[in-house]
Formats: sequence, C-alpha cells, structure tokens
Amino acid sequence: MSKKFLTDVIVQSAEMPANAANRLAADIISAVKSEIIETGRFTLPDFGAFIVRETPKRTALNPRTGEKVAVKAGATVKFKASPSLKETALAGLKKAKRRAKKD
Repeated sequence: MSKKFLTDVIVQSAEMPANAANRLAADIISAVKSEIIETGRFTLPDFGAFIVRETPKRTALNPRTGEKVAVKAGATVKFKASPSLKETALAGLKKAKRRAKKD
C-alpha cells in the first residue's frame, strides 16, 4: 500500500479534496510511526500488528567475494496478520484458483 493509494481511498470514501486527503494520509502514517516508537507495537483490529523485533549481531558472507562481514545488531518491524485477515486471504486464494481452472 502506498500513500497515494491511501489518499485515493480517503478521497473516494470521504469525498474530500485531494490535498486534504493527502495531509490526512500523512498524519495517519506519522501516528503509526510514533506509536511504534513509543510502544514498540501498532495493532489494527481485524488486520494485524506491526511489532518491533531486535536483530542480533551476526556474521554474513559477501556474495561477490565470499568474504565474512560483521553485521551490527539492529531492529526491524515485523507484521503479524490477524486470524480474520488470514481467513480472508485464504478465501481470496481459493477463489483465484477456481477462476484459473475455469479459464
């Protein structure tokens, strides 16, 4: 999903001007980021959760040279889908397979 997609959905749903919808989309994204920074987690009911996970320090291989490289510890954001989103995705997959068989 992109900011433009979110803006377009807001424009269609709320019938508001595009520039106001763009500001609203930016504010939503900013609020999600600040919640992740404050609590380490952001949850949307019936959609899923974004969770901050720490990544340990490790050694990796440079694919070009095969040389060992030290990678620093850090953090990443993982997404965990809700059970209802998983069910919806599975239903969509089954529907797509049925359509493919008909064609």
